[in-house]
Amino acid sequence: MLDDEHFSKTEAAYRLLRRDILTTRLKPGAPLKLSALRNSYGIGWTPLREALSRLEAERLVTAISNRGFAVAPVSRFELEDLSRARLVVELPLLQESIEKGGREWEDIVVAAHYRLSRCKTAVDDPSDAVVDEWDEKHEAFHAALLSAATSPWLLTFHSTIADQLRRHHRFLGLAPTLRAAAGLQHGYEEAMEALRQAVAIEHHTALMEAALDRNVERAKALMTAHIGYTLHVYVHAGKDNMNTR
Repeated sequence: MLDDEHFSKTEAAYRLLRRDILTTRLKPGAPLKLSALRNSYGIGWTPLREALSRLEAERLVTAISNRGFAVAPVSRFELEDLSRARLVVELPLLQESIEKGGREWEDIVVAAHYRLSRCKTAVDDPSDAVVDEWDEKHEAFHAALLSAATSPWLLTFHSTIADQLRRHHRFLGLAPTLRAAAGLQHGYEEAMEALRQAVAIEHHTALMEAALDRNVERAKALMTAHIGYTLHVYVHAGKDNMNTR
């Protein structure tokens, strides 16, 4: 019973910390002091240490010699490298999914697209609740597109890359862009337009239609362009915000 209780506390700590790291509520580079975490999450020292060790293995947390842990940093270099890695991994998965997917896969893709289309975007409402919901539905749509793929290693690599990109996107692109818009800083129009393009449902609709039409080459071209749209946001967000190292 004690083992089960210990496991559940460790799992709870892991899930809570992971959620807050991916959504950048725990900002990249921020120190993770056990005393502060214990007060914030109401979880004991041992489960927290074990959770942080798991997150270190996932490269979401870094261990600092004699200073404990910190949230893993983000940088423009890593963002661009992750985007290249995403193309290398995701395009073969997309092709495999299109070629193997049947009627059930089609229904999953259409349903995920519909749910995404019903979401507000950060352009309409920059609140955490709206951003979190769009993030969740957007991730689910891309997961649906790949859901008929069967390569275990490629899917594992894709999941790791997607998690890292999620926090890079929010910290390096979305947050600076919305701050610029709120303060009407120089260049905010370009940043907001880049953000509108990145989250536009039209791109996702075209991608869905190409996949359902089994047009592999068009779907891969659209996916490549879609990943490019997201990079445009970070370029326009401002160079001063592109590196936390």
